Amino acid sequence: MIGFYLFLLLEKILMLLPKKVRRAFFLGLGQFAYLVSKRYKNVVRANLKFVYGDEIDEEFITQTSKYAFKLMLLNFLHTMEGRYYSVEKIAKQISFKNEHILKEAQAKGKPIIFVTAHYGAWELAGSMLSALQEPIMIVYKKMKNPRFENYLLSSRAKFRMSYVERHGATRGILKQLRSGGAIAILIDTNVNKKESITVDFLGKPTGQIQTTAYFARKFDASLIPALIHTDDDENYTIEFSEEIIPPKSDDAAEDIRVSTQMQTEWLSKEILKHPKPWFWLHRRFKEDYPEIYTK
Repeated sequence: MIGFYLFLLLEKILMLLPKKVRRAFFLGLGQFAYLVSKRYKNVVRANLKFVYGDEIDEEFITQTSKYAFKLMLLNFLHTMEGRYYSVEKIAKQISFKNEHILKEAQAKGKPIIFVTAHYGAWELAGSMLSALQEPIMIVYKKMKNPRFENYLLSSRAKFRMSYVERHGATRGILKQLRSGGAIAILIDTNVNKKESITVDFLGKPTGQIQTTAYFARKFDASLIPALIHTDDDENYTIEFSEEIIPPKSDDAAEDIRVSTQMQTEWLSKEILKHPKPWFWLHRRFKEDYPEIYTK
């Protein structure tokens, strides 16, 4: 308890500082984390070698590792600033690309499922998407510290976001989609084999969540892929990709598999096109290929 209140005190102090100083503090933390965290640097290396092969350039591994730690701290900074800044202030650093794709989906009056990932400033992307375009529901994983969990969730309420805990989330998602609302799901997390379907992800047969495909089929929802991009880590563009239109036949299981594959194919292309912003610190392949993290 004391530790959490000390953290809140630190937060207040940091928010009194000029933004440039606060940003420099978090970037410094990211550099420090990179220097001392051998374990997670090894996770990044394992992921990169698994995807690109053992001949991958060492400089690419180093730069991607450094950026992964930087991203982790910047996402936390965005969460902190979101608790204090108005939507209007944050919106000044946000633009949208291919906005017509979302507008066309909204015009249909159907539920919307945003397909996204731990890519770039994903915390900022979710908040701004919900605040400026379409209120969304997100699924979160229960944390060990309830105070810190409430800290993170309460910071999202001002952005018109609602949320459900992962265990037992189905009821909340059903209610949201039945009412014609929108949800956003990160499709790049490691998933238990019992809950997954095997598709190709980054060139590897990998277990993948089928939640998005299942609910899209059940509610005839629009599947809209979306990622956030930046050139300077200060100004951001949320980009929508073309709506994914999966098949709908009498073979529901195959339709869901194809829909899931279409989603991972989109994400794989985006990651391979611009790999650094993906969250390589995550042990994405541990369920299917645990050996790559023990070498």
